[in-house]
Amino acid sequence: MTGMVDAFVQHALTTRFEDMPKPAVRAAKTYLLDSLGVGIAGAAVPLTQVVRASAGNWAADDVAYVWGQGRLSTTPANAAFINGFQIHCQEYDCVHEPAVVHPMATILAALMAECDAQKTVSGKELIVALAIAVDLAAGIGVSVSSPIKFFRPANAGIFGATLGISRLRGFSSDQIKDALGYALAFNSGTMQAHVEGKPALPIQIGNAARGAIMACDLAEAGMPGPHDSLEGPFGYFALFEDEADAGEVVASLGKVWRVAEVSHKPFPTGRAAQGGIVLMQKLRAAGVTAEAVEKITLTAPPLIHRLVGRPIEDDMAVNYARLCFQYSGAVALRKGTVGLVDFSEAALRDPETLSLGAKIEVVDDGSPDPAAFTPQIAVARLSDGRIVEARIDALYGSPADPMSEDAHLGKFRDCVAFGFGENRPEIADRLIDLTETLETVADVSVLSRLAAGVEAV
Repeated sequence: MTGMVDAFVQHALTTRFEDMPKPAVRAAKTYLLDSLGVGIAGAAVPLTQVVRASAGNWAADDVAYVWGQGRLSTTPANAAFINGFQIHCQEYDCVHEPAVVHPMATILAALMAECDAQKTVSGKELIVALAIAVDLAAGIGVSVSSPIKFFRPANAGIFGATLGISRLRGFSSDQIKDALGYALAFNSGTMQAHVEGKPALPIQIGNAARGAIMACDLAEAGMPGPHDSLEGPFGYFALFEDEADAGEVVASLGKVWRVAEVSHKPFPTGRAAQGGIVLMQKLRAAGVTAEAVEKITLTAPPLIHRLVGRPIEDDMAVNYARLCFQYSGAVALRKGTVGLVDFSEAALRDPETLSLGAKIEVVDDGSPDPAAFTPQIAVARLSDGRIVEARIDALYGSPADPMSEDAHLGKFRDCVAFGFGENRPEIADRLIDLTETLETVADVSVLSRLAAGVEAV
């Protein structure tokens, strides 16, 4: 027992903007903008309309905004649900690799809905709330040494989002513990949807974001919740994970800022496929063509094989394809990259891509680290007898191999255009400018109004 809840409650109560080092502030801004962008892009996904229609039946208070085309304002809980779905539904959102957690999907969706409702949250306060929320969500994942079995992005994300909202509402110590207790009560989400390639994964993200709002509403109303929600005999670690020790995470609070450890996703696929995509680019640069391939083997840690080693299928659903390296690898070798347009129905049925994908194999390298993403090695055997090999030791977009500022902003602009169905440079530019100067913004709800296309630029 490390007293993890008490430690994070104090972290939430005492952290000031001035306590945060510049790299952590920079990272918070970067991944806020990135997550807004992928959330806007998610508005263009056909299933989003189903989610919006369902949420529309739950309530209709016009106080929080849904991002992207198809203007909609609703309750904070519903906005958190829909925006959380939109952020994660294309597998384009940032990830904390050691934790195996997509922290911003749940956290930003929930915190921005709260900011919409309050309309008084400053940029400095949002930065701090985001940082402490990511500290908890990623800290939970970093504490674990066993393979993921529940859907940790939602399961850990709801705790982080609840802590962040508690900070924004100015909760007392007991209120924060009550809220975290209800985060445990609302905690759900397994990896079964991942196995089957079903859209329940982003639904679980949305549910966690909404659950964080509801948990804080209950705590604010005076409902007492369980206080040992993480390390209790029936707390998170006992029920959701097999092996965990939070000692190092607790000791690092205020010294290590987990938001600065987050990685971009350069491509709209599962993070486990992205190292292989870069390797396909390397093979392509070395002269390997789709026509010349007899077989390509990607050898990588067990997590890669487990998450994206599934077989390519002629009738794949889009969610299945996003988590299938045979598909994304084939697209990358043929086109040189993988983008949002590569998951249309027509793209998924392309016979040349399907044929090439069947020649790709993902092999488990036997690493004992259940959270390792690298090293990865791709070997192409060609019809002329040549063998071409490429290797990576860090994922592109990670702190060890970061995206450039131009690449980051280019991705954001592409996401805004995709989500609105047309180029909207006035919205993209304004969001970039506001995020860059976020510490000077008096009311950050302007970000949601711009992302929803309802704020005059």
